[in-house]
Amino acid sequence: MSVALDRVPASVRARRNFASLPEVLPLPNLIQTQIESFKWFCDEGLGELFAEISPIQDFTGKNLDLKFISSEFREPKYSEEECRTKDLTFSKPLWARVELVNKETGEVTEQDVFLGDFPWMTDKGTFVINGAERVVVSQLVRSPGVYFTAVDDPTTGRRLFYAKLIPNRGAWLEFETSNKDVISVKVDRKRKLTVTTLLRAIEYSSNEEIAALFTSIDADPEHQYIASTLDKDPTTNTNEGLVEVYKRLRPGDPPTIDNARSLVNSLFFNFRRYDLAKVGRYKLNRKLGLDQPMTQRTLTKEDLVKIVARIVELNNGKGSPDDIDHLGNRRVRAVGELIQSQFRVGLLRMERVVRERMSIVEPEKATPKELINIRPVVAAIKEFFGGSQLSQFMQQTNPLDELTHKRRLSALGPGGLSRERAGFDVRDVHFSHYGRICPIETPEGPNIGLIGSLATYGRVNPYGFIESPYRRVARDEKDRSYVTDEIVYLTADEQELATVVQANARLDENGRFMDERVQVHRGAEYHEASPTTADFMDVSPKQIVSVSAALIPFLEHDDANRALMGSNMQRQAVPVVRPEAPIIGTGIEYRAARDSGQVVVARAPGVVRSVSATEIWVEEDAGDAFRYRLQKFVRTNQGTCFNQRPIVAVGDRVEEAQILADSYSTDAGELALGQNILVAFMPWEGGNYEDAIILSDRIVQDDKFTSIHIEKYECEARDTKLGPEEITRDIPNVGEEALADLDENGIVYIGAEVGPQDILVGKITPKGETELTAEERLLRAIFGEKAREVKDTSLRLPSGEHGKVVDVAVFSRENNDELLPGVNKMIRIAVAQKRKISVGDKMAGRHGNKGVIA
Repeated sequence: MSVALDRVPASVRARRNFASLPEVLPLPNLIQTQIESFKWFCDEGLGELFAEISPIQDFTGKNLDLKFISSEFREPKYSEEECRTKDLTFSKPLWARVELVNKETGEVTEQDVFLGDFPWMTDKGTFVINGAERVVVSQLVRSPGVYFTAVDDPTTGRRLFYAKLIPNRGAWLEFETSNKDVISVKVDRKRKLTVTTLLRAIEYSSNEEIAALFTSIDADPEHQYIASTLDKDPTTNTNEGLVEVYKRLRPGDPPTIDNARSLVNSLFFNFRRYDLAKVGRYKLNRKLGLDQPMTQRTLTKEDLVKIVARIVELNNGKGSPDDIDHLGNRRVRAVGELIQSQFRVGLLRMERVVRERMSIVEPEKATPKELINIRPVVAAIKEFFGGSQLSQFMQQTNPLDELTHKRRLSALGPGGLSRERAGFDVRDVHFSHYGRICPIETPEGPNIGLIGSLATYGRVNPYGFIESPYRRVARDEKDRSYVTDEIVYLTADEQELATVVQANARLDENGRFMDERVQVHRGAEYHEASPTTADFMDVSPKQIVSVSAALIPFLEHDDANRALMGSNMQRQAVPVVRPEAPIIGTGIEYRAARDSGQVVVARAPGVVRSVSATEIWVEEDAGDAFRYRLQKFVRTNQGTCFNQRPIVAVGDRVEEAQILADSYSTDAGELALGQNILVAFMPWEGGNYEDAIILSDRIVQDDKFTSIHIEKYECEARDTKLGPEEITRDIPNVGEEALADLDENGIVYIGAEVGPQDILVGKITPKGETELTAEERLLRAIFGEKAREVKDTSLRLPSGEHGKVVDVAVFSRENNDELLPGVNKMIRIAVAQKRKISVGDKMAGRHGNKGVIA
């Protein structure tokens, strides 16, 4: 059968663009932060961890060495689909190549050791844990590094400077200046000691040597900081300094010089105990003007000297304190890093076990498998995915809800802030958020400002800082400014030093500015200036907002509070039976739908060969035929209905990344969260008083806002003390009418209409034997077992529910399904319910105009 190929597929929606500005840079993949971070963990992060703990030596250090040589993830046991239906975790087995060296004999044993099943990220940036989709939310935390803050002294009125040195892991150092010009330091919030004592302990011995380090800086005759500190310092040389530090940190222990030296070394100069991380070293180098290599991840003597010097400079009025809410001082810990830090905990526990076992086993008979116990590693991973505050049950009301959840940035969680302690400043919009974190989208309520959303063009750099793209502005030979096509990604620190023109400045065809004055911003200042002062130009007006806010047309005319409600309420839209793309969109609907991962996208160009409700076959140009499977009536985490519908026909030509099938809340590949209806803003005899909404009867009858909701019901047949429960159609004291929808095994069939208290699964449980009456004994004698006592424990549809059975899944021991102990069979029934819009439902527009149907 030949098919004409001149038909334009329905999936190519004609868009008319009324924008006055051209699209300079296409949007990046909207979930790239999640996917790239997990890829980093698999490629680099895991190897870093093994390198950290390898080699593991026994307590004497003379007998055995255990080295991790390499690691690999093997193929998963179950597919993503199977894990969803069987309530399993989608994971890949992690294997490590381990080498055991017996130092006495020189014998080397090599083995592949299984280190547990590792939850694996799906293509959509989610994890399937126990059958439910979860998302690991990125965390926004203070970057490791040094921070200088100013405090006004109440007695003298002077401005005194403090410093905090925060590592990625290890002891904090807090420096303080007193009003008597003495600089002191606290290690890990313990007792204070003078800063010169600490300098002596790290090999700067005499007063002259210490004073010489700061002669050029500590030059104010009225306030001699180093001299005042030396006067207060009880020690005079390195040994005394070490003992003094030890006394303050370990008050009860008898101090010896060797103990003190090993304590100071392990606190700051031992990588196992103290790690600045690459980002901490990068920040220290930038702030203190050092040029230490990035591999130097512990403290150095120069670092401490420079910090003290900087405090003295600041006290003398040179420079200004740091702004801790600036995005140059806050970084994103994405999935990969969060998993890495949890995995490290598990590996360190495992290392302890390995060491203990090394001292028990005979060195000649030891093998890597005997020494390694993987329980602590598996437990740490399970604890993170199952119980961490940042591993969340994915919000799936509609595709936008899902996409926004993956782009969320949270300041809460382990190592972050807590709701109660977070003040106003942390929550407030900061000028450095421009193009990085959306100023609009944040929850209303106790979490306001603590949970944000990544801006549309924002991306996270290798150090964890958020970058935003800009076009470079250059000068020609006549010193006229023009905009180039070069795109530069800047962090908040770098952008603060540049002058940036807004995206809507008018340009001619050569990229020259047409106006004498343009809107610019530099740091926190927004003003008009000549284009000749500009260094960069925004790539798009939507780069300052998140995806949800970018879906609101004419956003610039909305009040900020209402825009916040509008962007939050779009995520609450329940998918309707027949989605309609908005007549007026913003042009980002297609990308939001595609990157949410809920639509079927062509992986390569080709021609559609067959289409059905459940699959699409495409003959690719490379010659292979590929099958795309469609999901039908699947329950989402929020109980809405996820259903894919093909939008291509046989013979259609499709290109790579073209949408082949619509999902819930998409229409011809465009995000479609509601309906295009006629709305009147007018009073109606008081019926719509206080934001109430009056609805036309036809909207209800035409199913404009009808939605499908799916609920799952489970029934288990267990072993009881009196015998096993049985799933059967033969239920005592139940009429034939009630059993009409059950098959011969007593399970409701797919497509049956069910109402309140209808039987979904027939089940009987043995009852305790009671003293039999004469009649019952006679019946037992005639009918044998038939009359034995059982009670009806069938699974029934709860009151108030009704709908159609759309799925029946049976799991049993015979089929080797993994069931809980004591359970022989489990049946899961999915019932879909059609709900028409009714009084009491909430409706809203995209601009925060919400109301309840009256």
